Amino acid sequence: MKESESLQEFYQRVPKLGQGAGGLNNSGAGHINVFSRDKCRLISPYMRRDFYKVTLIIGEGTVQYANKWIAIDRPALLFSNPMVPYAWEATSEEQKGWFALFSESFLLNGVQSTSLRESPLFRVGSDPVFFLNDGQLDEISRIFQRMEKEMQSDYQFKYDVVRSHLHLIIHEAMKYNPANSFERNYNSSERIASLFLELLERQFPVDFPNAPLEMKSAKDYAAHLSVHVNHLNRMVKKQTQKTTTEHIADRVLREALALLQHSDQSVSEIAYSLGFDNPAYFTNFFKSKIGVSPNQARETYA
Repeated sequence: MKESESLQEFYQRVPKLGQGAGGLNNSGAGHINVFSRDKCRLISPYMRRDFYKVTLIIGEGTVQYANKWIAIDRPALLFSNPMVPYAWEATSEEQKGWFALFSESFLLNGVQSTSLRESPLFRVGSDPVFFLNDGQLDEISRIFQRMEKEMQSDYQFKYDVVRSHLHLIIHEAMKYNPANSFERNYNSSERIASLFLELLERQFPVDFPNAPLEMKSAKDYAAHLSVHVNHLNRMVKKQTQKTTTEHIADRVLREALALLQHSDQSVSEIAYSLGFDNPAYFTNFFKSKIGVSPNQARETYA
């Protein structure tokens, strides 16, 4: 089984959607696209996606989300994230609705050191499906219609408008379920993975020399959570399909990008802030992930 699908692979798998003007960074601050579901396949494979997705499902089918199956027999909103694998299989031929797929950098444009993983709708262990009554369906449908229309416009700030609509959908969904409905009983692996991801987020923002990154390895997190490192790795991998080390590296990289864009710290100061003993190690790490050096990346933000 293929473990994950990138945005580029998604568009290759569903070529009739195209890729949208501007490619994978069409907004200038990440990717966003909005499509009608009548263009989609009736079956999508079980895997993680390297992007976030909000789907208004009008039609019957089954969602496999992590290790559970959810029957969709009435209109519903589905929130999916890059940490949890999922699949969709339609059980009725008529499928309507819309979906928005986007990168975290698009939705959080200009917001430093936050993460969608903190959101009750996208965090590991959250319930991904919200069933809608007629009034809620009308409201969400209108928002998606405005998003789709805006994506096709030539308005200079259309991506800001689409971002606002996307935030609105998220907040509307959170209003549908009171805050305490987001609390749930976790099984062992869900709880450990959730605690790890929350602990990881609490390490940021960083600042040199006052508050450099202290927890840098899977062993550091395991010790803090009072579990064996092998057990932590196994539980995180089970829930997210990514290793503990991969999560740490991804978060360090995202913080590095934010610091390069939003701070005037030197590359050396950023390296030490992020726990690297030598700036050269940081440069090698960054280039292996992005393909350019930190200085080259910073120049693109100038």
